[in-house]
Amino acid sequence: MSSSDFPVSLPPSSRLLSTADFYRLADVPLVLEWFANIDNPQTRRAYKNALEDFIKFTGIERPDEFREITRAHIIAWRDDLKYRELSGTTIRHRLEALSSLFEYLCDQNAVTHNPVKGIKRPSVEGYEGKTPAIGNHQARSLLESPKNVSLKGKRDRAILATLLYHALRREELCKLLVKDFKHERRGVAHLKVSGKGGKTRYIPLHPAAGGLVLEYLEELGHGADVGGPLFRPLRNNRTGALNKAITPDMVYKLVRFYSAALGFKIGAHALRATAATNALDHQADIAKVQEWLGHANIATTRIYDHRKTRPEDSPTFKVVY
Repeated sequence: MSSSDFPVSLPPSSRLLSTADFYRLADVPLVLEWFANIDNPQTRRAYKNALEDFIKFTGIERPDEFREITRAHIIAWRDDLKYRELSGTTIRHRLEALSSLFEYLCDQNAVTHNPVKGIKRPSVEGYEGKTPAIGNHQARSLLESPKNVSLKGKRDRAILATLLYHALRREELCKLLVKDFKHERRGVAHLKVSGKGGKTRYIPLHPAAGGLVLEYLEELGHGADVGGPLFRPLRNNRTGALNKAITPDMVYKLVRFYSAALGFKIGAHALRATAATNALDHQADIAKVQEWLGHANIATTRIYDHRKTRPEDSPTFKVVY
């Protein structure tokens, strides 16, 4: 299931539908309508996988067969996911995807109720996030790892600093334009960040990261290209074009490379977890951290709050005989 499944694809400049296109759009299955309304690519991929798995399990062949789905079908699918030893979190996400579809079908009066409602879901496996946060000494070593004498070293150090000091998602880092680095609010430099769901937030620019980004821009020489991407590849063996943004996969591999060389192999999201954990450990207000991270729900932010679980604060060490 993808946008290519949609029966009519017209260029934005087309103002008029042909009669044939009009009737084809009128016959678009509601399942495809629901899927076409999901903007976030990660959500689209996860929901697509969930729906394809459910369709394969139930043997659904036509969109109208969703009307026949009952709570018993959902329970059987959930139990099959458990039997296949999928994690509790994955099962919850798959049920959420199916629930989203049925909510849409209910809104369109295609079904009378959402059969996913009331289905018991696996319990949350604790409130502590699984993405590891590295220690302060490891973060400092990681920042110093790229050699600051080469263009690649300057770029990579600027990328690592931007992630570690601002807790960005790698997709958010890749979307940064040169002009996003040059915002000022109340006399303070800010980053303009395009987050999930098309939401924009402004994050004060940390001076250490700001200095490294300026060094990188001066070395590469694209600081005047305000509408262009901030972080770019240094070579492109396929097309030779260097005016495109780096990809999230490139960011992941970059963090993986430098961290592995230091003896701890992590992904880019670990730097977001590290920044959030560090801010909370240094008494940042959790509501402000929620806004900083771009979380819709503060419960997600609490995953990074380890202040109540630090061993040194345990009553064990208060016992004296």
